[in-house]
Amino acid sequence: MSIACLTETELSDLLAKYPEWQLRGDGLALERTFRFADFNAAFGFMTRVALYADKADHHPEWFNVYNRVEITLTTHEAGGVSARDAAMVAWLASLD
Repeated sequence: MSIACLTETELSDLLAKYPEWQLRGDGLALERTFRFADFNAAFGFMTRVALYADKADHHPEWFNVYNRVEITLTTHEAGGVSARDAAMVAWLASLD
């Protein structure tokens, strides 16, 4: 089963609903930086995301330094942003 990219309308609706997220320069991924009180809080967040990602079988690209976690979401099979990324954005918003 092939995975489709979001349409331009779906993508702009998603970004309007979740303005903390940015479309990467090439238009193929979503990016957001999360900041926490300290490393412990950042690592706890990453652990929660890892558990969700495993269940969803959709894993983010991420980078962590001390209290900062940078997340990039893209669906490689689709060649861009898909409903899988949108679902993860919505789930991440529930943690805020």
